Amino acid sequence: MTTVTVLADPPVEGFVLQDLAGDLLDDAEAAKLYEAMLLDVCRAVEISGAELLVNYRASEQVPDGVDPETAVREPVTEALESPGNARFEVQVGSTFAGRVGNTVTHLLNREDVATVAAVEPTAALLNRQLIDSAAMKLRSSGVVLGPAEGGRVYYAGFGEPIDFEDSYATPAVETIGERAADAGLDVDFLPSTPVLETQSDLKTMVPLLRARNRAGRVVPERTMTFFDDLGIRVVDNGGEPTVVQETDRS
Repeated sequence: MTTVTVLADPPVEGFVLQDLAGDLLDDAEAAKLYEAMLLDVCRAVEISGAELLVNYRASEQVPDGVDPETAVREPVTEALESPGNARFEVQVGSTFAGRVGNTVTHLLNREDVATVAAVEPTAALLNRQLIDSAAMKLRSSGVVLGPAEGGRVYYAGFGEPIDFEDSYATPAVETIGERAADAGLDVDFLPSTPVLETQSDLKTMVPLLRARNRAGRVVPERTMTFFDDLGIRVVDNGGEPTVVQETDRS
């Protein structure tokens, strides 16, 4: 069984999705979107064959007055069908790559977990099929990566540790792949899937969500509801895709 660790920031305004907030979504709405994606990703892990580990930020790394464990644990616990099966642990490390490396290495070396994957809430389209497919690939490959636009990754799975220092340096999919090769590990890949971190990512994610929803395919429920409620969609503006809000804010 793969342990999938979701590295979660507290979904508070002004702290998450700062590169996405702007004219279309304000800081409060960006925080609501982040929470929606966090819950969808955690539910996807729960209904797969993986073990869910939610890693929340250390208190000294979040805004004053925010309890990072409570801010993450409460909504996730409410969203899960069997919250008692989920683990919640604090992240250790000063950088994202360091926090991933500490978690992965600890689980593989200290807890004898067979395979570990690291994901973020921004991997909104992560679903049971992708998680289970990655688990199968990890049986024969030391590292499995899910590539995203711009050289990013939405999934990074490990059967053996690598050198994690600066391992998420852009382009992360290439950097992690090189570290895996340096460690003598085979690398396999999942289908490319978008992540949602910037305003530009909306142009890819929103129409894909709407197309999948219209076709009756699996979509992240809370994330889809967020965009529907705000009337967010992509339209043609003089030959250029443009993200707009078609309903007034309440």
